[in-house]
Amino acid sequence: MDIDLVIDVALENEAKVYDALRSLPDRAVDELEAGDVDRFTVVRIADEIVVDLMKSASGIDYEEASKEVIVREVNGVSIPFASEALLWRMKRTTHREKDAGDLLFLRQQFEARGESPPD
Repeated sequence: MDIDLVIDVALENEAKVYDALRSLPDRAVDELEAGDVDRFTVVRIADEIVVDLMKSASGIDYEEASKEVIVREVNGVSIPFASEALLWRMKRTTHREKDAGDLLFLRQQFEARGESPPD
């Protein structure tokens, strides 16, 4: 299991993300260089936990994704999470077996509210 983060790839923001990931014990993020997320689209940081930093997911970049987040407060910290609609949009075109169960669950959530999944 890993954590997927779609980030704003502006160098100043990327540096802030790298700084936050330096709190992980192995400091694996120190192997990255400025601009790597923009250059490679997805960068995997394999530390105590695995974190994938992404320029985009299924063609959805940070600017677009940020319009469809739900913010939850955890221990006094506001954390943005992908909404069900955003998750659907990100997973529907992957055709990965591991996303099939998520799509089924999301479809059930939409249907329980009398809604259809987004296009």
